[in-house]
Amino acid sequence: MKYSRQTHVKERTSTKMNHTRKEIIITLAVNVVLPYLIYTLLIKHTGSLWALSAASVVPLVDSLYSLIKTRKADMFSAFIFIGLILGVAAVLLGGDERFILLRESYVTGIMGLLFLLSLLLKRPLIYYFAERFTGRDANMEEKWRHLPRFRHTFRLLTAVWGVALVLEAVVKVGLVYILSVPSFLAVSPFASYGIVGVTIWWTVRYVKRVKKQASPGLQPSE
Repeated sequence: MKYSRQTHVKERTSTKMNHTRKEIIITLAVNVVLPYLIYTLLIKHTGSLWALSAASVVPLVDSLYSLIKTRKADMFSAFIFIGLILGVAAVLLGGDERFILLRESYVTGIMGLLFLLSLLLKRPLIYYFAERFTGRDANMEEKWRHLPRFRHTFRLLTAVWGVALVLEAVVKVGLVYILSVPSFLAVSPFASYGIVGVTIWWTVRYVKRVKKQASPGLQPSE
């Protein structure tokens, strides 16, 4: 009987993990890969404005579909949509050579600020991202209500990513006024990938450690 229960738990865990992986793949394909492909294909023929505008339609439609289906706003699609709209706004603003070089950094900085501002809300942004990837697991809501460590984890992740995105923008703004244009183009990718890469590395290690520490009893109290 004990073996049977353990097998059942393992099967449920495996099914849940497969469902989560499927949700992650679909979400990233619709909200990241597809807009990128649309932008890449159109930029050669229409310019940045129309390419970004067309790419922004996909996460908007996905967000509306999710809203109609679940009657709950999809924060992940909305976040991607806002980022693309900010990109369109940056293109419309034009500006000098340095401003053009920093268009993506301004968007990154604003998105980082949105992460940080979400800490003032009932739930931080990364909670909503995780909720989307796990298919709005009801267990997440219960853990959020009953487990302070669970809430701390999502708030810390949101804070770290907010700081990282703002830091990337600040570093690139500094570099563009210190270096020549060719030097900036050569150095700035290393700054971006370095900051984001370190943040991803920390996130993976932190989440693994939290899961390991929580595995014996990260369950809501009765």
